Amino acid sequence: MKRILREPLLHFLLLGAVLFVVYGLVSKRASDEPGKIVITQAQIAAMAEGFTRTWRRPPLHEELDGLIRDRVREEVSYREAIALGLDKDDTIIRRRLRQKLEFISEDIVAPEQPGDEELNAYLLAHAERFRVEQTFTFKQIYLDPARHDGNLARDSAQLIERLKRVGEGADISAFGDPLMLEQSFSSERGSEVAKQFGDKFAAKLAELAPGQWQGPIESGYGVHLVRVDEREQARMPALAEVRDTVIREWTNARRLEANEKFFQELLKRYTVTIEPELPDKEPKKVADAP
Repeated sequence: MKRILREPLLHFLLLGAVLFVVYGLVSKRASDEPGKIVITQAQIAAMAEGFTRTWRRPPLHEELDGLIRDRVREEVSYREAIALGLDKDDTIIRRRLRQKLEFISEDIVAPEQPGDEELNAYLLAHAERFRVEQTFTFKQIYLDPARHDGNLARDSAQLIERLKRVGEGADISAFGDPLMLEQSFSSERGSEVAKQFGDKFAAKLAELAPGQWQGPIESGYGVHLVRVDEREQARMPALAEVRDTVIREWTNARRLEANEKFFQELLKRYTVTIEPELPDKEPKKVADAP
């Protein structure tokens, strides 16, 4: 029985029935009493509740009367606009109606909560979305090639020797040339390194042996001396680390799948014809070759 209840086709049939009933009720109200507007107590209660949520107090009597007048104005305007056909060929209205229909299908065909086995399978099937990037903890000292007048290799080697003499705990802010970038980076993702320094610099950073000053290494700014202190390789996280993200992605995938199935069922009711492009009355001119 549970298997039958979980069948998507049954959900679509139920959705179709709901839409048919709603359409029937709306059509009946519009056709039987086109000149009558009824503001129900349920609608008034909903207005008061919405006002209370917004202003954190119940509406005064005159404020509630104003909400009711606005609702009547809205209903009159809506009916007259429909009667004039103002909803036809309006892109915004069409998109909004499509969204509302998809929301209905999502509510009826809501996915069940996935178990660990299903989440793990989704995690492995979409590994690139959840992979933890390689990270770098490093320091950099910038050297502006224009300032070193062809002596960049020599100056880099001399600066590396000075850095070795002062040791690891030295203040490096006085070394190198000015650059509007930090000199120390901690657990920086590879993509962020590439964004700031360029892909070539990030690729080189992945090759350097940690614990010593090396260079010069090119970037989009010029060249740098670099000391990699720590490097963590890219890895696949355990499900426990990314459970919330995996559930969100899994749920969204199921939602899109349900919407697509629902659309395909609706599409079966229609014959779609795409008109061919009309031939040009005059042949297109071909530009002369230079």
